[in-house]
Amino acid sequence: MSTSPTLSMKALNRITLDRQLLLRRGELSPLAAIRHLTGLQAQAADAPYLGLAARLSRFTQDDLTSLLYGRQAVRASVLRGTLHLVASADYRWLRPLMQPVLARGRQAAFGRVTAGVDLAELTGTARRLLTGRVLTRPQLGRMLAERWPGVPPQALGWSAQALLPLVHVPPQGTWGRGGATPFALAEEWLDEPMEAEPPVERMIRRYLAAFGPAGVMDVQAWSGLTRLREVMARMDLRPFRDEHGRELFDLPDAPPPPDPGTPAPARFLPEFDNLMVAYADRTRIMTDEHRRRVCVGAMVAATILVDGTVHGTWNLAAGRLAVQPFTPLTPRAEAELTEEAGRLLDFAGAHDLRFLPPV
Repeated sequence: MSTSPTLSMKALNRITLDRQLLLRRGELSPLAAIRHLTGLQAQAADAPYLGLAARLSRFTQDDLTSLLYGRQAVRASVLRGTLHLVASADYRWLRPLMQPVLARGRQAAFGRVTAGVDLAELTGTARRLLTGRVLTRPQLGRMLAERWPGVPPQALGWSAQALLPLVHVPPQGTWGRGGATPFALAEEWLDEPMEAEPPVERMIRRYLAAFGPAGVMDVQAWSGLTRLREVMARMDLRPFRDEHGRELFDLPDAPPPPDPGTPAPARFLPEFDNLMVAYADRTRIMTDEHRRRVCVGAMVAATILVDGTVHGTWNLAAGRLAVQPFTPLTPRAEAELTEEAGRLLDFAGAHDLRFLPPV
């Protein structure tokens, strides 16, 4: 019989919120917070800004924009092969670790239409085209199509992005700036090479520091990597069990857990927030029913947290913040959300708050 300590769902929730800087706002610098979280998902340009605003006591839009222009943080495809904002120092080892994930995604999406393309030649040609300049993916795809005229330019552009370490160049990707984003070769932009053989154990420790305690399947869901069970079995990790007997692991020097009865403040998390997709089993943060409403296909809705769990979604458009609860809110919950919404409205330069009827 296992002697691993059992963590209640409430305890697991509060530990997670604490490590995610959501139980109380952190005093970290924005760059330190990005490193602690190992990145923020960034398919939407504003999402990393909103994610940091929800987690830090002092944070402005200029704080993150300056990190991007200063090349201390970059926007690029890493975890799960999706677009994230990460510290530049972390990109140098995360991107090589994610190469199998990116290659697998490229093969699934474009393997058939690029079957006759020599991928080593494609990688070399794309590198030459990007050396000393920046190009959008459509521009790069059209240039590559001159060499492979029978292959869709879109497939060639995406393939190059999966095969080469590329970063997005500002101002696209900064607050309010979406659209087609120019790429640069990461090693040119950062003036440093990628790490040759980064240890996967580093990634696992970083994940547990921000998302643990968690199971093997959780780490794999967050990263996109597979076959991590043997790796984690070799590591010096502290074992736990959840209420359902599922095996969890944590760092042996993890900080003391908060009291499970600690009140959890209301929070607005942006679309694609990593907390919503960081686990195979997400019941520590939302019910399975709510998960089906938040995670629809490739989309992950912006969410409201009440008492530490998802209670609805929100949308900010034309200066107006609309809150869509899944169930009726208590007067206390609505008051907490109203106060938190004031911070969000000030940060985003918006002016109006509306609570929609529960659905």
